[in-house]
Amino acid sequence: MMGSNDKPQDELFYAINLDDMVPQDHLLRDIDRVLDLSNLREHLALFYSHTGRPSIDPELLIRMLLIGYCCGIRSERQLCYEVSMNLAYRWFCKLKIIDHVPHHSTYSKNRHGRFRESEASRFVFEEVLKRCMEEGLIGGEGFAVDASVVKADASRQKHREDDDDDWGGGSRAINEFLDALKEDGSSIPADKKVSLTDPAAQWTAAPGGPAYYAYSTNYLVDTDNGIIVDVEATPALRTPEVWSTKTMIEGVKDRFGIEAKKLIGDTAYGTAEFLGWMVNEANIEPHVPVFDKGENKNGVFGRSDFVYDEESDSYTCPNGKQLLRARRNYKVPRPIPKDGFLRYRAGKADCAACPMKEIYCPNTATRKLLHSVHESARDVAREVRKTPAYRMTRRQRKQVEMLFAHIKRVLKLDRLRLRGLSAAQDEFLLTATAQNSRRMAKTLGTGPPKIREMAVT
Repeated sequence: MMGSNDKPQDELFYAINLDDMVPQDHLLRDIDRVLDLSNLREHLALFYSHTGRPSIDPELLIRMLLIGYCCGIRSERQLCYEVSMNLAYRWFCKLKIIDHVPHHSTYSKNRHGRFRESEASRFVFEEVLKRCMEEGLIGGEGFAVDASVVKADASRQKHREDDDDDWGGGSRAINEFLDALKEDGSSIPADKKVSLTDPAAQWTAAPGGPAYYAYSTNYLVDTDNGIIVDVEATPALRTPEVWSTKTMIEGVKDRFGIEAKKLIGDTAYGTAEFLGWMVNEANIEPHVPVFDKGENKNGVFGRSDFVYDEESDSYTCPNGKQLLRARRNYKVPRPIPKDGFLRYRAGKADCAACPMKEIYCPNTATRKLLHSVHESARDVAREVRKTPAYRMTRRQRKQVEMLFAHIKRVLKLDRLRLRGLSAAQDEFLLTATAQNSRRMAKTLGTGPPKIREMAVT
């Protein structure tokens, strides 16, 4: 017989314990076990007045933020609505079933005001990272680095014209951009496209699609368990992305005393200058392919076929002829070019009479080689590439790419909702905090603490 559920809902009182309503294996319950925000109020104390009405608990707002980033809820209005309706969200925020959820305007005002001024996002990220260190999830031996482009909240059709000095109403993102220009004493290039809504965003062209405004999120990841140890937001340009790695490595060393022994990256991090910093200054083993245009293809001899002699400062080709920087002595030494590469050339007569000219330099009169001032560091990276350990680290680099896929496909961070470089930094930090919290909760196991303790014993 078919059942029916048309009984009237006329009960006046309900005996409900929220803790009983949340499953023991729920993601937020696991995150709550490893999340410690006990020092948050002390960190924010200077940014609150000592008089007036009591404020909304900042831990409540931070917990709501973490729900949004852990569960892919991108809208602040939607987040407030979901917290008011979802019992698990209420439990995680330590709200009773009759408590009111903060209005989204209060939520936004704190987020754009005191939270940004106090770098609360950085504080919460580092608190979670410290817990990961306490649980032994960070080895500190090797780090992997990579960058991913995320669309900015800016229209592709709205640009600043070259003769247009009107920036509109002066939003937070515009004021931040103009202040940065004044501080650096720089100006906008005439041919650069600048967004009228988020001028700090970079106009970039992704492969296989139209150009758009974007930022880059840069991750420094410990290879033991895939924990993110630092995050930096940069414009979507190759050079800022690469050198943000230096900022992250030095920051991790200063704040946590963790020194990177090896760095894993793709070819973008194999430039001569950056390899020079890694090897000669930071004493880091570079597990990075060298960015080298000297290795020619199509049967033409490449740079590796020539032998460099440091004593005579010359290269020798396979036919025994020398390639020199200069063929006469200068009273004043010639300056090093701005690009940091020295030019070595063979004699014209040597190349003209060479029977193997077609495989040396088929399209030029003489063969030329570029030699970086950081060539010794490039040689170190070439030697590392020959080791068995390099083949293992090539696979470990995928950990960063998997994290980027996770933030875009699962956490829904394929487009930013806030504008400005500092806002992008906040979004990327909170996203990384959510990823570290989820990873730590899953690594340490699910289920109630008592069940886990019984399983261990």
